[in-house]
Amino acid sequence: MTTSRLNDWLTARQPLVLGLFRMVLGLLFTTEGAATVFGVLGRKASPTGDWPFWYAGVIELICGALVLLGVATRGAAFLSSGIMAFAYFTEHQQDGLFPLQNGGLAPALFCWGFLLLVFSGPGGLSLPGLVGRERHGRPAAHRATEVSS
Repeated sequence: MTTSRLNDWLTARQPLVLGLFRMVLGLLFTTEGAATVFGVLGRKASPTGDWPFWYAGVIELICGALVLLGVATRGAAFLSSGIMAFAYFTEHQQDGLFPLQNGGLAPALFCWGFLLLVFSGPGGLSLPGLVGRERHGRPAAHRATEVSS
């Protein structure tokens, strides 16, 4: 397979892989929020109203679910990226410059992963895209081009 054909093959699958990335990132973020708010998955729940941890857990739970489903992805990802930057700089940065030194690897990766989704959008397999396809029998992108023509 030539480089050009490989690039074409990879590019054709980009929406699917981006959608899978979004779903995994959203699921991981949702579990972080659920663990903080409800005390599941081996973590003790943060007391209700405890600043900033309980509120961050609620945001993680809600925004993670939105990102997982591909609903309001850019807005939820923007808020998620910001809260992870806040967590990194307020809770981790004081213990060292690099994430491996300060225990902030997860917030750093979440922050940059969500920032990628802010600019790229939900990719494939989003709930609105799947519902629109099911209702009208074809992808939403095709309907949009028909309307604008």
